This record gives sequence, structure tokens and C-alpha cells, in this order.
Amino acid sequence: MTDAIRPAAVAGRFYPNEANELERQVREFMPETAKQSAVGIMVPHAGYVYSGEIAGQVFAGVEVPDTAIILCPNHTGRGSSRIAVLDTGVFRIPGAEIPIDEELAAAIVRTVPGAAVDPEAHREEHAIEVELPFLVARNPRIRIVPIVLSGLSEADAIELGTALHQLSVAHDREVLVVASSDMSHYLPDEVCRRIDEVALAPLLRFDPEGLYRTVRDQQISMCGYIPATAMLSFARAAGAKVPELKGYATSGDAFGDRARVVGYAGVVVPR
Repeated sequence: MTDAIRPAAVAGRFYPNEANELERQVREFMPETAKQSAVGIMVPHAGYVYSGEIAGQVFAGVEVPDTAIILCPNHTGRGSSRIAVLDTGVFRIPGAEIPIDEELAAAIVRTVPGAAVDPEAHREEHAIEVELPFLVARNPRIRIVPIVLSGLSEADAIELGTALHQLSVAHDREVLVVASSDMSHYLPDEVCRRIDEVALAPLLRFDPEGLYRTVRDQQISMCGYIPATAMLSFARAAGAKVPELKGYATSGDAFGDRARVVGYAGVVVPR
């Protein structure tokens, strides 16, 4: 990883390593459908064989503007910042290089409490990278602000969403906030589905505080609840409409093993 290029970390594992095959697969996951303007989305970040169909249903149905802020959890434990930003260069995936919106990223680092430039947090993190083939397929002009989140309190996550909205307005950006998150992890299928309904209920009520507290208090293993909380806070500040569930599945739907699954949900917050 250089200052200018963040190389693909999970190509060939989570998604195809060959550009033409990646493009073909992503387009197969995105059915032709009516597009709606959206302020935020929540999409899963597992290997495409498991969650690509759910992610594709979401991306296929939204208009993707020229700027996306992508929020994800820290799976690797790398880095030292709770709000870890990459502020320069490009993300490289097979067949494309997606530039960072350096002006907006710099403003976030400069003004958001706790935000810092932290390339180490991004080094092997997959949860932003796997969303990029979908984003660039929907808008080849896309620029991103990639942010890895960890350890934020409820108040921190709400404040972050509000601050990101204020900065997007101040910098005259139409922004799509992408919360990268899977749902419950490694439970029997029927248990996973029941618990995920509990987590999704406050999200679909447009209640970011309720989402954070539900996941925390009931110890639900939704890895990206902090990104999802911040995304909902952003959407609320933007005056968005009530979130809509576009799809749900578990890893058991891919191969039939229902004993120990992960849940995947796709949500759109319309403008």
C-alpha cells in the first residue's frame, strides 16, 4: 500500500480477480429495475457467493451520485483511530481505480472530532472494497470517502452522521452514504433470522439511537451497527424518508447449510 494506491486486498477471494468476470458477475447481481434517489443504504460485505445478490438488489435500485461516503466496521483490528479516514489517492480493484474525494475527506479529518488519517486501518479491510465494484458499475465517475469505524459510542455515531451531512452541504456534494454491514453471525438459521428481525426493527423505524441500543443491549453480532447508526443519523439530518428493506438472506440460502449462518440485509433510505 502506497500513499497513492490502496491495492485490492480480497480480489480472488471475496469476488473475482479478473476484471471482465467481475464486471459480468456484478451486472448479473443487479436486475433491471426502477431507480430511486437515496440518501443512504445498508449493504452486506461478505463474499459475493453469499451476499452479492442482496447487495445487487440495493445498488440496482438506487441512483448513485458522484460522491459516496462509505462507512464500515474494523474487522482487522489494525489502525489506531476510531474514525479512520483515507484522504488521498485511489482504491484499486480489478479493472478500475476509484479516486478519493480528497477535498471532502480532508474536511472530515479537519473538523470531525476523533477523525484521523489512518491508512493502517484500511490495509486489509474488506468491507469497503467489496462495495466498490457495484458503485463503479452504477456510476463510473464515482469518488469516495472511505471511513473505518470502531469503538464509537451512541452519541459519537449520531454526531458523526450529523457532521457528515453538514460537511456534504457545506461542500455542495450530493452524497450517498453507504453503511457496509452484515447481520448476525454464526447462528442456526432460524435463530439468525429471528434475531435479525429484532435488529432491523428500529432501523426500519428510522431510529438510529434504537438501533445502536438494541444491538448493544441484546449483544447482537451485527458487525456494522455503528456505520448503520451513523448512516441513519446522516439521513435523518438530510430529511430523508423512512428506510425500506429491499432484501434479506442468510449464508444458508447459498449452499443449504443452515446450522451456522450469517445474515445479510439490504436497506435503502429514500431521499
